[in-house]
Amino acid sequence: MNLKRSRWALVPWAVAVALVATATGVRELDRAYPPPLERAEPVSAEVRDRNGELLRAFATPAGNWRLNADLDRIDPGFVRMLLAYEDRRFKRHAGVDPLALARAAWQLLRHGRIVSGGSTITMQLARLLEGPRERTLATKLAQMLRALQIEARLSKRQILELYLTLAPYGGNLEGTRAAALAWFGKPPVKLTAAESALLVALPQLPEARRPDRHPNAAREARDRVLDRMVAASVLDEAEAGQARRARLRAVRRNLPAHAAHLAQHAIQRAPAKRVHRTTLDRTIQVALETLVRERAAALGARLSAAMLLVDHATGEVIAHVGSPGIFDAQRWGDIDMTRAVRSPGSTLKPFIYGLAFEDGLLLPETLIEDRPADFAGYRPANFDLTYQGTVTARQALQLSLNVPAIELLDAVGPQRLLARMGAAGVRAELPSDRPAGLAIGLGGIGLTLRDLVTLYAGLANGGRAVTLDDGVGQSAALVAGTKLLEARAGWNVADILAGTPRPAFARAALAYKTGTSYGYRDAWAVGFDGRYVLGVWVGRPDNAAVPGLTGYATAAPLLFEAFERLPGPRAPLLERPPGTSRLASAELPAGLQRFSPPGRRVPAARGDTARPLAIVHPPDGARVDLDGPSLLALKLEGGAAPFRWLANGRPLDGLERRRSLVWAPDSPGASKLTVIDAAGEAASVTVYID
Repeated sequence: MNLKRSRWALVPWAVAVALVATATGVRELDRAYPPPLERAEPVSAEVRDRNGELLRAFATPAGNWRLNADLDRIDPGFVRMLLAYEDRRFKRHAGVDPLALARAAWQLLRHGRIVSGGSTITMQLARLLEGPRERTLATKLAQMLRALQIEARLSKRQILELYLTLAPYGGNLEGTRAAALAWFGKPPVKLTAAESALLVALPQLPEARRPDRHPNAAREARDRVLDRMVAASVLDEAEAGQARRARLRAVRRNLPAHAAHLAQHAIQRAPAKRVHRTTLDRTIQVALETLVRERAAALGARLSAAMLLVDHATGEVIAHVGSPGIFDAQRWGDIDMTRAVRSPGSTLKPFIYGLAFEDGLLLPETLIEDRPADFAGYRPANFDLTYQGTVTARQALQLSLNVPAIELLDAVGPQRLLARMGAAGVRAELPSDRPAGLAIGLGGIGLTLRDLVTLYAGLANGGRAVTLDDGVGQSAALVAGTKLLEARAGWNVADILAGTPRPAFARAALAYKTGTSYGYRDAWAVGFDGRYVLGVWVGRPDNAAVPGLTGYATAAPLLFEAFERLPGPRAPLLERPPGTSRLASAELPAGLQRFSPPGRRVPAARGDTARPLAIVHPPDGARVDLDGPSLLALKLEGGAAPFRWLANGRPLDGLERRRSLVWAPDSPGASKLTVIDAAGEAASVTVYID
C-alpha cells in the first residue's frame, strides 16, 4: 500500500517534467524554425515631401509596388471594416481563433463546401510570408503554428501594418497604400466607405476581382462586404446604400511620379535607403509641374522647360521641375535641365552692378553712357543693335543694356565677379585654357539653373549667400554669414529689378531679370519676392537654336504665371537697409552724377593728381578700438578735388576739398570706406570697429 501510494506521488512530478520537456522542445523548435519575417521582399523605395506626402515610389526588385503601411495614415473606417470582415477577435486571440475554426468546420460539414475561412489575419500574414503553397490540412496547420510564432514576436499593430503592407490587390500591387493610389488615385487615409469595402474584398481573389478587368465581380464583392458591415453594425443602411450607389472606376492609375529627377537622384545617392525625405512641397510641386507641361506643349515640338523654386531665407528647395515630363522623349524629358550647364545670357548683370555699387563707383541714378565702345578689341553690342545714349544706371539694368554692364565689369574686374560667385558656392565653367574675360558679363560662361537660383537667393536674402537644400544632401554648407553682396548694394539691385517692366498680364510684384543666350538657345527668367526665388529656363536640351526664343517673351511669362499659382499672398521685398536712400541724378554728389571709368581719367588742374588716389588712414584691414561715441580720422592722398566720401555705401554729407576729415562710426563690426574724386577715380578700405 505504501509502495502504491509512493508511485502515485511520482505522477505530478512526471507530468511536470513532461510539460517542461515539451515547453523546452517547443521553444527550441521555435528557435530553430523562426517565422520568415526577415525574408520578406524589400518594400518599394519612396521619395516624400516635407510633410511626408509621397512624391514618387520605385518598384521592388521583383517588379512589385509595395509601400509600407502606417495605421496613422490609413482611414480608421477601413480598418474597422477589415477586422469585422476578416477577424473580429483579432485583438483578443493569440494568432489562432478557435471559435472561427469551429464555425468554418461546422459550415464545411453542413454545406459540403467552404463557406467561410477560419484564418485569422495573423494566419493570412503567415501565408503571405511563406509564399504560395497547396491548400491542404498540413498547410493550414503550419500557418497556425506560424501565426502563434508571429504573435509571440510582434505587437498587434505591427502584425496589422505588416499584413496591410503585403496583402495582394491585383497585378503587381501589394499593400493598402499602393492599392489606394492605383485604384482610387488617393492615399488610404482618405478612403470612402465604398472604396474601403472594395479594398477589404480584393485580397481574397485579387485577380478575379480586379476593377480594371472584372468590374462586375469587383462591384458584387464590394457590395457583399457592405452587406456584412450592416449586419455587423459597422455601417448603417443609409451609409451602405450610398456606398453601393458609388461609381466604381474600372481604371488602374499610375503611382505618383512627381519631382521625378530629384527622386531619381536621391535613389542613386542612397540605393539601399527605403524612405527619402525632401524639402519639397507636394502641392506646389504638382502645380508647377502641371504649368511646365502645359506651357511646353504650347511652345512647340522639342522645346523643354525647367523650374526651381526656393525659400531664400532657408535655402530649402520647394519645387524642382527638371523637364515637362521624364518620359517625354520628344523633349529629352529624362534630362534634368535644372542641372544642365548652359550660357546664362544677361542674368549676371545684376551682380556686376552690385559690385560697382559696393565700390562706390555709382548709384542707381548715376548717369552712364550706352554708346559703341571698344574694350581692347571686345566690342559689345545691345540685343537690338541700337544704343540709348545717356541713361541712368537704373535704366541701364532694367533695359539690360550691354555696353554699360561691360563698362562696369571692366571697372570691378571679371575675376572679382567669379570670386564672389565662388564664395557663394557657385562654380562657373569657363572655356578651356582661357582666363575669364569681359564676355562673362553677357553669357560667355557656363552655369546651371540651380547656380542662378543660388545667386538670386543670396540677392533676395539681403546679400547673404544661401546654401540650397533639397533634402537629398548634395550641397556643401557655406560658412555662416558668407557675403554675396553688401546689404545696401544688394538692396539697390533688388530695388532696380523690382521696377523692371513686366508682362501685361502679370499681377505679382517681383524683382526679376531675364536673359537670352547667344544664338537664341536659352531663355531665362529669375525673380523673387519676400519669400521665394524662382528660376525658369526654356530651350532645347540638345542646344539647338530656337529663332525668336527670348527671356522676356518666353521665360518671363512662365515666371509670373508660376508665382500666380503659389498659395498665399506674396511677401513684400526686404525693407531698405539703414543709410540707403533714393536720390535723383541732380541730387547726387558731383563725383557720382556721371559714371567715369577709373581707367579713363579727365585732366585735372592740380598737380597732385599724378599720384593715384589712395586712403592712407586708416589702412586697409585696420582694427580700431573706439570707446563710446568717438571720431575716426580719415586721410587720403592723390586724386583731384573735390572728394566724395561714402561709409558702407552711404554718402557722407557734403563735398570735401580737404584731404582729411573725421567720421563717426555708427556701429561696431566691419565698415567699408570709399572716396571718389572729381575724375571718378575711387579708392576703398575696410576697417573693423571694436
